[in-house]
Amino acid sequence: MDSELLDAEPASALQDGTNGQGVYIYTPADKSKPSGERPSKRRKVVSEKAATEKKVHPFVSLLNGEEDDQSIEARYRTYHQLWSTQEAKIQDILDDVDSEVLASVSSFVRSTSPQTYDGCIPAALVTVGSNVSSLARLLARLNGQLTTAGDGGAIVLESGDAPNLKTTLKNIIRFAITNTEGNDGYQSFLTDREGPRVLAYDLDLLGDYVRRKGIKKLVVAFRDSEAFDPGLLTDLLSLLSSWLDRIPFTLLFGISTSVELFEGRLPRSTVALLRGRYFEIHEASNCVDRIYGRLQAEQDGKLWLGRNITNVLFEKSNDSFQTPEAFSRTVKYAYMSHFFANPLTVLLAGETPPSMREDIVCEAIRNLPSFRLYCEELLDGGSAKHVRDLLENDEILLQHSRQHLTDGQQRMRDIFQCVKLIHLLLKKLNLVKKTSISDLSIRALSGELQDSPLVNDILLATRTLDSTLLTEVLATLPTTLAERAELQDIRAEFNALEQTYQGPEPLRSAHDKRHSVVATTVVQQRVRLSKGKAKLPQEHIEYTKIIDRFHTLLEGYFEQTLQSPQDLVLHEIFLFDMRNPLKEIFSPRPRFAIERALSNPFDYLMSPSEKPETKVSANQPATAILYQLYLESGSLVNVYDLWQAFYAVFESEQGDSCDERTTMALFYRALSELQALGMVKSSRKKADHVAKSAWMGL
Repeated sequence: MDSELLDAEPASALQDGTNGQGVYIYTPADKSKPSGERPSKRRKVVSEKAATEKKVHPFVSLLNGEEDDQSIEARYRTYHQLWSTQEAKIQDILDDVDSEVLASVSSFVRSTSPQTYDGCIPAALVTVGSNVSSLARLLARLNGQLTTAGDGGAIVLESGDAPNLKTTLKNIIRFAITNTEGNDGYQSFLTDREGPRVLAYDLDLLGDYVRRKGIKKLVVAFRDSEAFDPGLLTDLLSLLSSWLDRIPFTLLFGISTSVELFEGRLPRSTVALLRGRYFEIHEASNCVDRIYGRLQAEQDGKLWLGRNITNVLFEKSNDSFQTPEAFSRTVKYAYMSHFFANPLTVLLAGETPPSMREDIVCEAIRNLPSFRLYCEELLDGGSAKHVRDLLENDEILLQHSRQHLTDGQQRMRDIFQCVKLIHLLLKKLNLVKKTSISDLSIRALSGELQDSPLVNDILLATRTLDSTLLTEVLATLPTTLAERAELQDIRAEFNALEQTYQGPEPLRSAHDKRHSVVATTVVQQRVRLSKGKAKLPQEHIEYTKIIDRFHTLLEGYFEQTLQSPQDLVLHEIFLFDMRNPLKEIFSPRPRFAIERALSNPFDYLMSPSEKPETKVSANQPATAILYQLYLESGSLVNVYDLWQAFYAVFESEQGDSCDERTTMALFYRALSELQALGMVKSSRKKADHVAKSAWMGL
């Protein structure tokens, strides 16, 4: 490029009166290098500092930032291992819940055909109720069975996949082919097909694919049948019926309401094209209750959810349709929150990290409310020296803490084993119409189950058990109770008594109503009834002694086991019971949070002033200032008056240095943000006013 031209350009630009001119700089190639040579490759150089940079942990450092990296990693690893175990249990429950319906639907699909139904389309009507996600799991497993066996597959249609008939047919064909061949196989199938080219919604494509692959069953599932247009369904079913001799269709309808309502939306002529069976999937509440019971009551448990969190979980489950997957995600968040925010969860790891700062960990233990209460109890018992050792010797404290953790975790396992026993006894003895593990667990976690009427009813019912029921009850006892020497003696005596007893009726105790007799006496022409006990055979007397011993043992077991978990030492480590994080995340209150942020912004922001801000101040964000002025006004607000009040806030603090143009820009921005939040809107009555709007939906 000519240098004279470059020098001339700025001058001409100035003469033209332009403010700026683009300049391009040309750098000629180095003539010493060959023209075809590629530029040398630059090697990425990593500094030693970057190479030795600390590993970024998913969890942050706690204890005022003094927690070491190995402890952070141990917390995260323990959480990951624990939740992996719990997730496997949840998946087992979901598979077990779906297995019965899956077996029935799979048998129906394999055993039916248009020939068995006189030319009608085989149809499975599956009611899902609130357990919407179960149908997706069912269809995925059914598709896996059919594709693995090479019999065909199951394709799922959503209401969004069926806006009109052509698009619906196109999606059915595409889903059926990509189910086994993938997207590339679908494209190659369209291009490699011999003969005249057909449109993408022509069922000849699907018929050709069925012949090539030898497909015996092609399940078309309508996941949410009520969401489909009835007219579209009518046309589609009529068309599919005409292709039954070439394509082995089987239909599956997911129904959230009832079969009667679903059939009522279709013409009778369309309903006559279908013939099949009705299936029902269990409600989500049963599945959620099983998941909770499995997570809490297993013998390998290390962490438990407390009463408050359990209340939040089941309030959310009862107030809205909550799938088991959503329930599991909420529980997972609770687990993660505990390990993320509690530095003492490092003690739940299998091995203590070598680099763990024992001094700060012990300081955190000594600040736990349960540890302080434990020390007070020791002092009341005269163990002042032991308390001094715990407060001054870190090694002794850690040793006792690990022992208390082990004991506390075993007590929690015993509590939930006792809850399971109470649940089984209530069902077996028909004491209540309906009960659930979750209801009993909430009472047990709050320490209210021990003296509850349910436990008293069980203890009263055990005194009237006959020998048949006693045998069944003894078989359901948890290991911690069954292994007691006293119970083994009771079991041995009971077995010996049963072998010697030859009566046709089962053994009954003296407390049974059948052994009560009513005596009638006449005194002064008045009839008096008195109750008494019939004379019992020796076997029944011996059985009564066994029942009384079992009743006493069971009563002591309930009293010893059903204690409040909050009374356990160091329960803050293995019992997570903070309601707020869980409730604020899964049941947020955005209105409260936004109004608080605008009314008291320094609840969330750092205040530049040392004194707390008690009134409207220029230090606050402009939107917060305008919002507080907005609260003081009526339903209709004059914008000019609002601007004057806004400007007065800045002028009173900044004085002559207050820039009106800058303040007005802040005012316009704040007003537009309030309008975006839906708090103000333009007034139709007065052009220079804004109206307050009702903040709905939050």
